Amino acid sequence: MTHSLGGRAAQKLHTRQSLLDAVLRLTADHSLGSLSLREVSRQAGIVPAGFYRHFPDLESLGVALVEQSLGGLRTALRAVRAGLTSSEEIARRSVDALLREVRAHREQFRFIARERYGGLGRVRRAIGDQLRLISEELAVDLLTGERAAAPVLSRWSDEDVKMLTDLIVNHMISTAAAIVDVPPGRSAAERRVVATATRQLQLVIIGARHWLDPA
Repeated sequence: MTHSLGGRAAQKLHTRQSLLDAVLRLTADHSLGSLSLREVSRQAGIVPAGFYRHFPDLESLGVALVEQSLGGLRTALRAVRAGLTSSEEIARRSVDALLREVRAHREQFRFIARERYGGLGRVRRAIGDQLRLISEELAVDLLTGERAAAPVLSRWSDEDVKMLTDLIVNHMISTAAAIVDVPPGRSAAERRVVATATRQLQLVIIGARHWLDPA
């Protein structure tokens, strides 16, 4: 009996992931809002009635996909920052980590780029919530763990720290969209995107160090 329950749970997870993957395939050239539940179910290989065993509607599926996509990026970026003390090194490694994530999950980041501004309301808000979490975690790490940044940022207002981390996070997401737009096999073009993104992030960090300097 226990084995049977475990098999059903595994099958349920598999079908749920099939629905998420189906949306990624279908939104390669279309927005989530243009899809029907029937299309997604057919692409996932299940009957439409089976969809409701996993999600109440397409927006809920989109929210789950956002959490899966950006949750992985949050984990990767936090791992990069752990134990590092150089802001420049954090910038370089953060962009490298972003590149690895985009390469491994290109369709997910294409979905985020497409839905961030023009998608369904709940999906847009879910993207905003995830980016806010990334920004808040970055602020905590910079204020408590990054030896070069902490003394500087401790003198900043909460609003200015939020402005900085939001700027960095928005830069990372824009970079992800730029990487996604590079055609497969164009490694030189991809390297240019990464090099530019790294320099831009380093410029932001250098500017932050002098934010409170006398005019």
